[in-house]
Amino acid sequence: MTDIAGKVVWITGASSGIGEAMAYEASRAGARLVLTARRDAELERVRAACASPQVVAVLPMDLTDFDAETALRRAEAFFGPIDVLVNNAGISQRSSVLQTSLEVYRRIFELDFFAPVALTKAVLPGMIARGGGHVVTISSVVGYVGTPQRSGYSAAKHAVQGFFDSVRSESWRQNVRFTVACPGYIKTNVSVNAITGNGEAHGQMDPGQAKGMDAAVCARRIWKAVAQNREEVMIGKEAIIVWGKRFFPSLMSFILKRAKVT
Repeated sequence: MTDIAGKVVWITGASSGIGEAMAYEASRAGARLVLTARRDAELERVRAACASPQVVAVLPMDLTDFDAETALRRAEAFFGPIDVLVNNAGISQRSSVLQTSLEVYRRIFELDFFAPVALTKAVLPGMIARGGGHVVTISSVVGYVGTPQRSGYSAAKHAVQGFFDSVRSESWRQNVRFTVACPGYIKTNVSVNAITGNGEAHGQMDPGQAKGMDAAVCARRIWKAVAQNREEVMIGKEAIIVWGKRFFPSLMSFILKRAKVT
């Protein structure tokens, strides 16, 4: 069981959405937090709203352009070695394949895939040397099932799933745990902040997102899965899509081809 009380937890994408909600839950559980995102003012807002802001540090950073080893040294300067890394930062997409430039695909992969890979590679040697640690990564239902208008986002999340399956298989003997969370629709600004085929912000709240699960509920379920050392957790009713893909692939293909998405 992974108990985060007293542990040093580093959360990326902590200025809003799932990352913000996970920060509040972890603070209430007694963790010491390092919060990372691009927006310094928003990180300070989250820090101030935590249960114990005196043991919450902010580390603003652009995870599309950073050095992971330097970032780790800066993170560890606050409270010591990182016990739990939460790879939450990411960006979604709202554009068809024909509309999407390769530059946009690369931008999505930099944040959604290469950033968590780089941070995980940075923290892993220390965790192994100390005899344990936990890496939590926020994927998505589309990490299993590609949907219209999400080709780059889905591809990056598929890559995340494959990477963490592999690193888990290599590191379990060193007592390093890996949990991958796959949410469906969560009520956050992920669709508002999503990028279109030319890299501009989508700027709209999708109906599914607006009706999604509360981020606080999602955060509690993720931390519960971490406490139980679960390797993977599906969150939300959209998880049925994953089971549909596995057991009824032709039917799911039929449905997805005709899905009305924004």
